[in-house]
Amino acid sequence: MKEFKLPDVGEGLTEAEIVRWHVKPGDPVKVNQIIVEIETAKAVVELPCPFEGVVAALMADEGETVDVGRPIISVDDGTGPAAPAVGEGTAGDRAEALAEDMVPEPAAADEPPAEKRQPVLVGYGVKPGAARRRPRKPSAASPAASSAAAPSAPAASPAAPGGVPATPAVPARPAPEPAVRETPPTGSAVGSAARRAAVLAKPPVRKLAKDLGVDLAAVPPTGPHGTITREDVHAAVEAAADAGRTAAQAVPAARGGEERIPVKGVRRATAQAMTASAFTAPHVTEFLQVDVTGTMEAVTRLRALPDFAEVKVSPLLLVAKAVLVAARRYPMINSMWDEAAQEIVVKHYVNLGIAAATPRGLLVPNVKNAHELSLPDLARAIGSLAETARAGRTQPAEMSGGTITITNVGVFGVDAGTPILNPGESAILAFGQVRDLPWVVDGQVVPRRVCTLALSFDHRVIDGELGSLFLRDVGAMLEDPLRMLAWG
Repeated sequence: MKEFKLPDVGEGLTEAEIVRWHVKPGDPVKVNQIIVEIETAKAVVELPCPFEGVVAALMADEGETVDVGRPIISVDDGTGPAAPAVGEGTAGDRAEALAEDMVPEPAAADEPPAEKRQPVLVGYGVKPGAARRRPRKPSAASPAASSAAAPSAPAASPAAPGGVPATPAVPARPAPEPAVRETPPTGSAVGSAARRAAVLAKPPVRKLAKDLGVDLAAVPPTGPHGTITREDVHAAVEAAADAGRTAAQAVPAARGGEERIPVKGVRRATAQAMTASAFTAPHVTEFLQVDVTGTMEAVTRLRALPDFAEVKVSPLLLVAKAVLVAARRYPMINSMWDEAAQEIVVKHYVNLGIAAATPRGLLVPNVKNAHELSLPDLARAIGSLAETARAGRTQPAEMSGGTITITNVGVFGVDAGTPILNPGESAILAFGQVRDLPWVVDGQVVPRRVCTLALSFDHRVIDGELGSLFLRDVGAMLEDPLRMLAWG
């Protein structure tokens, strides 16, 4: 019997969500057969099975978020005895059953301490030797000290100095030392007895409480020996909801209600990255209105060429080419600030990021070594990235290592914006919608195709002059695409 643990599929990811299982218990599997789809903070990834055999159990449900390193499937490969069968129920119930041994049973009154059953993780066996927990030194504020000082039955408390009755001691719970101990933080709203008592709960129950935002220290236990159960956590959530409904009865109900969407996967990763970028790099954004009539005419002519017969040609293609040419003219644009080393890293290659809006959120895959590609190859690479992103198949490697990014906000009918830098980059260009506007040409007002460019850059690396020169040159190449040939 072998267990397949959730691997780190790249970039030091710590967790992933089970999207869809391709197998079920009892199915035969082969090495490298796709068994599950997971969604990381960056992409949906298909995982192959490293073993050959028969699926014994699925250890995580679809929609469940699993930490890297946790077993997600067990496969009977015929090399050892099968694991004990786990009853029906959800993956959380199965995990709770597998974690039974992590909470020790209470010892009999005449049982010596050395003979207490040691916590054992299912499938790993008892370690040799008589390992035991090192005894804690009780202190006046510790739960052990409170338990030792507490009488077996409630009694009158002695008066404190000044005639004020002292707080009565709280009897200790008759539970053994738990495998996982959690002490409520100082200042919790629960009573003094709950603050001094240890919280007993199995790991699956602790995870459930964390996911639901429940403070275990405030949950009354109903399980054996004062253990908090799943039902206790759900009861606490329901009690909080009842309290909220009671408080809201005096307020007229809003029409339409509310919806809460869990923040996870790409959405959470994007939020964290954008927050870190916005409050780490000092952003500056400059704007430039450009007459792109020449670019739009060039796009029409390129579409008629045989080399572009099977690829999509859009204004974004020429914007990307202009950025690549301008980055060669001003290498500092294509650099990053290394905070740890206190150095500026100038990159003499361009991994061009193309921001893509997908149903899963914003993705920014990048074209590797875009500066080496011909215009038709660049068009194919951009089209492939966009198609893969919309299908939800972008791999983590395709979104790492970017050096500069373009975001096309014009496709949403927006003229401009102030884009936020991707972490590890120093510049991002926003390309607005192309509109017909009155424009002065040779002293005459004529209708022209006009768009707005917005360049955000890291002011630690790029000063105002450099940012302005780069933006001016990109605009000049979009006004007259022949400049791309002259400068490239």
